[in-house]
Amino acid sequence: MRLFAIGDIQGCAAAFDLLLRKIAFRPARDRLWLVGDLVNRGPDSLGVVRRVMSLGRSVTCVLGNHDLHLLATVAGRRELSPADTFHDVLEAPDLDAIVDWLRRRPLLHYDTEVRRVLVHAGIPPDWTVADARAEAREVEAQLRGRQWRHALKEMYGNGPSAWSSKLRGAERRRYTINALTRMRYCDRRGRIDLSYSGAPGTQPKGLVPWFDVPDRRSERAHVVFGHWAALGLLRRSDVTALDTGCVWGNYLTAVRLDRPARPAKVSAAAAKRWQRRRRRR
Repeated sequence: MRLFAIGDIQGCAAAFDLLLRKIAFRPARDRLWLVGDLVNRGPDSLGVVRRVMSLGRSVTCVLGNHDLHLLATVAGRRELSPADTFHDVLEAPDLDAIVDWLRRRPLLHYDTEVRRVLVHAGIPPDWTVADARAEAREVEAQLRGRQWRHALKEMYGNGPSAWSSKLRGAERRRYTINALTRMRYCDRRGRIDLSYSGAPGTQPKGLVPWFDVPDRRSERAHVVFGHWAALGLLRRSDVTALDTGCVWGNYLTAVRLDRPARPAKVSAAAAKRWQRRRRRR
């Protein structure tokens, strides 16, 4: 069984299909990890979600911040912004089935045998993997319950920036969502900073990538994540970063997780050419 991980797709359905062809993905024999952000900014969010759903149990997909934006919009907790491009999902006849599927995706997945974590943005430095799993489950239970719309009511906001076991209710859930789906940088004490998204080396003084905070408590696990197009592809012993900015005209990337191999990638331009050829047939 081959195990692949693919970065943020964000509505780039043609690139996703072409990349699956390039790696010769077969649901019956292979497995796929997706870092979330299936939707938004790209041209075909509906096509992406339907394709992923069709792959069934061969896919493990975590929620990203844009997937949560879609759920919050459906729930009436967020207004559409001019930059949103998931109108096709909102107008789809199978919207209810899509929403039901999305809100049952995890925020974090952990493979205990190989100590490998799948998450959209990362794990805050103060948390062990066990802490992250416990806090993720609390939010997941809310999203899967009958009151899921209410659970999204107070999702938005940049605080609290520091973790405390004394956090309760909406503040605790908001910290979890921000940490797992929005985080890029922290200060050296582990407080989340959501104000900057540029590449490492360009950040304001005092900030470091979350995975470089000293004494990070999840460092013994390998974390697979996306969310950070300015970071791009990063592969090291403790992390694999996979957002290579397809939606911004760059690449969609897949890596093998079950054994060492060169990454596979398709460019946004190549995907457009391939899609045009398919339409002419």
